[in-house]
Amino acid sequence: MGSKVRERRRTGLIARKLGMTRQFDAEGTHHPVTVLQLDQCQVVAQRTPNKDGYSAVQLGSGKAKVKNVSKPMRGHYAKARVEPKRALVEFRVSDDGLIDVGAELSAEHFVTGQLVDVAATTIGKGFAGVMKRYNFRGLRASHGVSISHRSHGSTGNRQDPGRVFKNKKMAGHMGHKRITVQNLVVLGTDPERGLIMIRGAVPGAKGTLVRVMDAIKYPLPKDLPYPAALKGGAAAAEAAEAKE
Repeated sequence: MGSKVRERRRTGLIARKLGMTRQFDAEGTHHPVTVLQLDQCQVVAQRTPNKDGYSAVQLGSGKAKVKNVSKPMRGHYAKARVEPKRALVEFRVSDDGLIDVGAELSAEHFVTGQLVDVAATTIGKGFAGVMKRYNFRGLRASHGVSISHRSHGSTGNRQDPGRVFKNKKMAGHMGHKRITVQNLVVLGTDPERGLIMIRGAVPGAKGTLVRVMDAIKYPLPKDLPYPAALKGGAAAAEAAEAKE
């Protein structure tokens, strides 16, 4: 288990969930895989200790129509010389983990076998009962129970306190909440297509934008690119030489 305070902190990535598939490793073991894709993930702004009091990198992903972007945000993108983005996310980084504005990040930012945390908004289920929402057993199928077989049963108390406690598990809105799934394993990357393959399920529907970050509870692998893996960087140059 890693320490609570990490000296080196890298930026995360904004990716789009394409869906799920499967992979087989060298031993023939089957792994369910979620495929994430980077879509022009670029640095739009920096936050520095001298100016803002903390260190962070603001990333933008996707492409937005200019007519759908407000004038202040148009100026923000124009200052960075970056096309308007569909989403903006800020990641806290170490003081030496800042990246130049305009740089585009690569899928090689994460390495195979690394643990990552993924944050996203879950699929909305609408208004749901307690059996679906909290896995209640429901009431009996006979012996006096009529019509209310899927109800939650009693919710109150006696005269004291004479009220229903807050946060009582009852029927209500289910899903459409932001959650973070921790310690998922990266099974591989495809820098050319901007794909990241992660073992297991990732929250959200197909097309959802997710945040992928280094696992906070485990130390960073030694071979990670720091502060980030950029498109057109050293890794891309080495790949081009190898093809030649």
